[in-house]
Amino acid sequence: MKKIISSGVAAAALFVAVPAFAADLQQPYPTKAPVVAAVPVFSWTGFYLGANAGYAWGSGEGAADALGMDPDGFAGGGQIGYNIQLDNNIVLGVEADIQGSSLKDSAFGVEQKMDYFGTVRARLGYAFDNVMPYVTGGWAWGHNEVTNDFTGVSSSNTLSGWTIGGGVEYAFANNWTVKAEYLYMDLGEDYYDSIGADSGLTANIVRAGINYKF
Repeated sequence: MKKIISSGVAAAALFVAVPAFAADLQQPYPTKAPVVAAVPVFSWTGFYLGANAGYAWGSGEGAADALGMDPDGFAGGGQIGYNIQLDNNIVLGVEADIQGSSLKDSAFGVEQKMDYFGTVRARLGYAFDNVMPYVTGGWAWGHNEVTNDFTGVSSSNTLSGWTIGGGVEYAFANNWTVKAEYLYMDLGEDYYDSIGADSGLTANIVRAGINYKF
Protein backbone atom coordinates (compact mmCIF):
# COMPACT_ATOMS: atom_id res chain seq x y z
CA MET A 1 0.00 0.00 0.00
CA LYS A 2 2.85 2.35 0.86
CA LYS A 3 4.41 1.66 -2.55
CA ILE A 4 1.18 2.57 -4.28
CA ILE A 5 0.89 5.85 -2.31
CA SER A 6 4.54 6.72 -2.94
CA SER A 7 4.10 6.03 -6.67
CA GLY A 8 1.01 8.22 -6.73
CA VAL A 9 2.80 11.09 -5.00
CA ALA A 10 5.73 10.84 -7.45
CA ALA A 11 3.39 10.80 -10.43
CA ALA A 12 1.55 13.86 -9.12
CA ALA A 13 4.82 15.71 -8.57
CA LEU A 14 5.92 14.83 -12.11
CA PHE A 15 2.54 15.95 -13.46
CA VAL A 16 3.02 19.39 -11.83
CA ALA A 17 6.71 19.75 -12.72
CA VAL A 18 6.44 19.00 -16.45
CA PRO A 19 4.15 21.97 -17.32
CA ALA A 20 6.32 24.29 -15.19
CA PHE A 21 9.44 23.12 -17.01
CA ALA A 22 7.71 23.60 -20.36
CA ALA A 23 6.71 27.11 -19.33
CA ASP A 24 10.32 27.85 -18.42
CA LEU A 25 11.41 26.74 -21.86
CA GLN A 26 9.03 29.27 -23.41
CA GLN A 27 10.48 32.21 -21.48
CA PRO A 28 12.67 34.46 -23.65
CA TYR A 29 16.37 34.33 -22.88
CA PRO A 30 18.59 37.41 -23.26
CA THR A 31 20.39 37.61 -26.62
CA LYS A 32 23.17 39.82 -27.97
CA ALA A 33 22.17 43.13 -29.55
CA PRO A 34 22.16 43.03 -33.36
CA VAL A 35 25.30 44.42 -34.98
CA VAL A 36 24.58 47.77 -36.65
CA ALA A 37 26.64 48.37 -39.78
CA ALA A 38 28.59 51.63 -39.74
CA VAL A 39 27.47 54.24 -42.27
CA PRO A 40 30.26 54.51 -44.88
CA VAL A 41 32.11 57.83 -45.01
CA PHE A 42 31.63 59.70 -48.30
CA SER A 43 34.64 59.65 -50.62
CA TRP A 44 35.37 62.57 -52.95
CA THR A 45 37.65 60.51 -55.19
CA GLY A 46 36.45 60.14 -58.77
CA PHE A 47 35.43 61.85 -62.00
CA TYR A 48 32.43 64.17 -62.08
CA LEU A 49 30.33 66.06 -64.60
CA GLY A 50 27.92 68.91 -63.91
CA ALA A 51 26.25 72.21 -64.71
CA ASN A 52 26.22 75.68 -63.16
CA ALA A 53 24.60 79.10 -63.39
CA GLY A 54 25.26 82.47 -61.82
CA TYR A 55 25.94 86.17 -62.15
CA ALA A 56 29.06 88.08 -63.22
CA TRP A 57 30.13 91.69 -62.89
CA GLY A 58 33.40 93.46 -63.51
CA SER A 59 35.42 96.39 -64.77
CA GLY A 60 36.70 97.37 -68.18
CA GLU A 61 40.41 97.48 -68.92
CA GLY A 62 42.23 99.76 -71.37
CA ALA A 63 39.77 101.65 -73.59
CA ALA A 64 36.80 100.10 -71.78
CA ASP A 65 38.18 101.45 -68.50
CA ALA A 66 38.74 104.90 -70.01
CA LEU A 67 35.11 104.93 -71.18
CA GLY A 68 33.91 103.91 -67.70
CA MET A 69 32.50 100.53 -68.64
CA ASP A 70 31.46 98.13 -65.88
CA PRO A 71 30.14 95.02 -67.64
CA ASP A 72 27.74 92.63 -65.94
CA GLY A 73 25.38 89.82 -66.88
CA PHE A 74 24.42 86.21 -66.36
CA ALA A 75 26.62 83.19 -66.99
CA GLY A 76 25.89 79.50 -67.16
CA GLY A 77 27.45 76.34 -68.49
CA GLY A 78 29.02 73.04 -67.56
CA GLN A 79 32.08 71.59 -65.86
CA ILE A 80 34.05 68.37 -65.75
CA GLY A 81 36.69 67.37 -63.24
CA TYR A 82 38.46 64.79 -61.13
CA ASN A 83 39.21 64.64 -57.38
CA ILE A 84 41.42 62.40 -55.30
CA GLN A 85 40.94 62.28 -51.52
CA LEU A 86 44.08 61.55 -49.48
CA ASP A 87 44.19 59.65 -46.19
CA ASN A 88 44.43 62.93 -44.25
CA ASN A 89 41.15 64.15 -45.87
CA ILE A 90 42.87 66.65 -48.13
CA VAL A 91 41.25 66.63 -51.57
CA LEU A 92 43.26 67.45 -54.69
CA GLY A 93 41.46 68.05 -57.96
CA VAL A 94 41.37 69.64 -61.39
CA GLU A 95 38.34 71.16 -63.10
CA ALA A 96 37.57 72.66 -66.52
CA ASP A 97 34.44 74.61 -67.40
CA ILE A 98 32.91 76.53 -70.30
CA GLN A 99 30.28 79.24 -69.87
CA GLY A 100 27.85 81.14 -72.04
CA SER A 101 27.64 84.75 -70.94
CA SER A 102 25.69 88.01 -71.34
CA LEU A 103 28.46 90.04 -69.66
CA LYS A 104 28.50 93.44 -71.41
CA ASP A 105 28.37 97.25 -71.13
CA SER A 106 28.38 100.24 -73.46
CA ALA A 107 29.42 103.89 -73.27
CA PHE A 108 29.87 106.76 -75.73
CA GLY A 109 28.90 104.68 -78.74
CA VAL A 110 31.12 101.69 -77.93
CA GLU A 111 29.87 98.32 -76.70
CA GLN A 112 32.00 95.56 -75.19
CA LYS A 113 30.59 92.10 -74.51
CA MET A 114 31.87 88.65 -73.62
CA ASP A 115 29.64 85.94 -75.07
CA TYR A 116 31.52 82.92 -73.70
CA PHE A 117 34.49 82.10 -71.47
CA GLY A 118 36.06 79.20 -69.63
CA THR A 119 38.63 78.16 -67.05
CA VAL A 120 41.00 75.28 -66.29
CA ARG A 121 41.76 75.21 -62.56
CA ALA A 122 43.40 73.22 -59.79
CA ARG A 123 41.35 72.69 -56.63
CA LEU A 124 42.54 72.13 -53.06
CA GLY A 125 39.95 71.19 -50.46
CA TYR A 126 39.47 69.51 -47.09
CA ALA A 127 36.77 66.88 -46.62
CA PHE A 128 34.57 67.06 -43.51
CA ASP A 129 32.87 63.82 -44.57
CA ASN A 130 30.31 65.05 -47.15
CA VAL A 131 31.17 68.77 -46.88
CA MET A 132 34.24 70.16 -48.63
CA PRO A 133 35.40 73.80 -48.58
CA TYR A 134 38.06 74.49 -51.20
CA VAL A 135 40.24 77.07 -52.93
CA THR A 136 40.81 77.06 -56.67
CA GLY A 137 42.85 78.85 -59.32
CA GLY A 138 44.35 78.57 -62.77
CA TRP A 139 43.97 79.68 -66.39
CA ALA A 140 41.03 81.63 -67.78
CA TRP A 141 40.04 82.67 -71.28
CA GLY A 142 37.14 84.49 -72.90
CA HIS A 143 35.77 85.59 -76.28
CA ASN A 144 35.42 89.38 -76.15
CA GLU A 145 33.83 91.57 -78.82
CA VAL A 146 34.04 95.35 -79.15
CA THR A 147 31.58 97.19 -81.43
CA ASN A 148 31.86 100.79 -82.61
CA ASP A 149 28.25 101.95 -82.97
CA PHE A 150 29.29 105.00 -85.00
CA THR A 151 30.95 102.99 -87.75
CA GLY A 152 29.09 99.70 -87.28
CA VAL A 153 32.41 97.84 -87.16
CA SER A 154 32.95 94.99 -84.69
CA SER A 155 36.11 93.07 -83.88
CA SER A 156 36.74 90.27 -81.41
CA ASN A 157 39.59 88.53 -79.64
CA THR A 158 40.01 85.51 -77.41
CA LEU A 159 41.58 86.94 -74.28
CA SER A 160 43.75 84.84 -71.98
CA GLY A 161 44.45 85.42 -68.30
CA TRP A 162 44.06 83.90 -64.86
CA THR A 163 41.46 83.20 -62.20
CA ILE A 164 41.36 82.50 -58.47
CA GLY A 165 38.57 81.83 -56.00
CA GLY A 166 36.97 79.36 -53.66
CA GLY A 167 33.78 77.67 -52.63
CA VAL A 168 32.10 74.90 -50.70
CA GLU A 169 30.66 71.64 -52.04
CA TYR A 170 28.13 69.38 -50.34
CA ALA A 171 27.36 65.74 -51.15
CA PHE A 172 23.64 65.14 -50.58
CA ALA A 173 23.70 61.62 -52.05
CA ASN A 174 26.29 58.99 -52.90
CA ASN A 175 26.76 60.32 -56.46
CA TRP A 176 25.37 63.86 -56.30
CA THR A 177 26.90 67.09 -54.98
CA VAL A 178 25.97 70.77 -55.05
CA LYS A 179 28.33 73.71 -54.75
CA ALA A 180 28.49 77.48 -54.31
CA GLU A 181 31.54 79.20 -55.79
CA TYR A 182 33.19 82.59 -56.28
CA LEU A 183 35.83 83.33 -58.92
CA TYR A 184 37.83 86.45 -59.75
CA MET A 185 38.95 86.49 -63.39
CA ASP A 186 41.46 88.82 -65.05
CA LEU A 187 41.64 88.45 -68.84
CA GLY A 188 43.97 91.35 -69.57
CA GLU A 189 43.73 93.39 -72.79
CA ASP A 190 44.12 93.03 -76.54
CA TYR A 191 43.94 95.32 -79.59
CA TYR A 192 40.61 95.87 -81.37
CA ASP A 193 40.48 97.29 -84.89
CA SER A 194 36.93 98.56 -84.34
CA ILE A 195 38.16 101.22 -81.91
CA GLY A 196 41.86 101.30 -82.73
CA ALA A 197 42.87 100.64 -79.13
CA ASP A 198 43.47 97.96 -76.52
CA SER A 199 40.55 96.84 -74.39
CA GLY A 200 39.72 94.06 -71.94
CA LEU A 201 38.09 93.32 -68.62
CA THR A 202 38.17 91.76 -65.18
CA ALA A 203 35.17 89.95 -63.72
CA ASN A 204 33.73 88.60 -60.49
CA ILE A 205 31.63 85.46 -60.81
CA VAL A 206 29.23 84.02 -58.24
CA ARG A 207 27.55 80.77 -59.21
CA ALA A 208 25.88 77.61 -57.97
CA GLY A 209 26.38 74.20 -59.51
CA ILE A 210 25.44 70.53 -59.35
CA ASN A 211 27.70 67.55 -60.10
CA TYR A 212 27.25 63.85 -60.73
CA LYS A 213 30.21 61.81 -59.46
CA PHE A 214 31.02 58.55 -61.26
